[in-house]
Amino acid sequence: SASTIRSIHAMFHGAMKAAEQARLIAKNPTEDVTLPKAAPKKMQILNDAQLDRFMEEIKADTLWYDFFYTELTTGLRRGELIALLWSDLDVEKRTIKVTKTAIKLDGKLVTAPPKTPNSIRTVVIPQQAVDLLVEDRQNHPASIYLFPSPRTGGIWSPEAIARLHKKILKAVGLDESVRFHDLRHTFATLALPNGVDAKTV
Repeated sequence: SASTIRSIHAMFHGAMKAAEQARLIAKNPTEDVTLPKAAPKKMQILNDAQLDRFMEEIKADTLWYDFFYTELTTGLRRGELIALLWSDLDVEKRTIKVTKTAIKLDGKLVTAPPKTPNSIRTVVIPQQAVDLLVEDRQNHPASIYLFPSPRTGGIWSPEAIARLHKKILKAVGLDESVRFHDLRHTFATLALPNGVDAKTV
């Protein structure tokens, strides 16, 4: 794909630039390469009927249901969602503090500051989401994470989330090209007609 070619070129460009600066080569050969234009990823929004089918499919599993319900009522990035701690939830004020995101570093999942400074924020969630999270807490009272991995009890792997997401899409007959990130766009699209102002969205 165009994005893969551009990524490979960026890596070689950096290596060749270092070689040029070290006078190992006369000229950086990657300078004259014509790169393909990056194709923008198509945004896909789930409609009400599709969302109903999606949520109905996972209703039997509390952890999955709570996870996706929270995503669809907050629009958080996947890394932000899996990095949430129980202490980030304020039950009384019905808010979640977003102060970190989960990233891969040297093959290990760690937490780091969010994508941008503006990504550090407090998000209001509906009472139903609070009730679901409080109820689910009884299933893993010792974990510090709001959504612990059902396998390790630690941070839930982004790859595992992606596999689960595709499995759900397939089960309900939805296009498997719908990304997890598209749930974020779905949240924003649904928030506007439900009274959330455009600036907040």
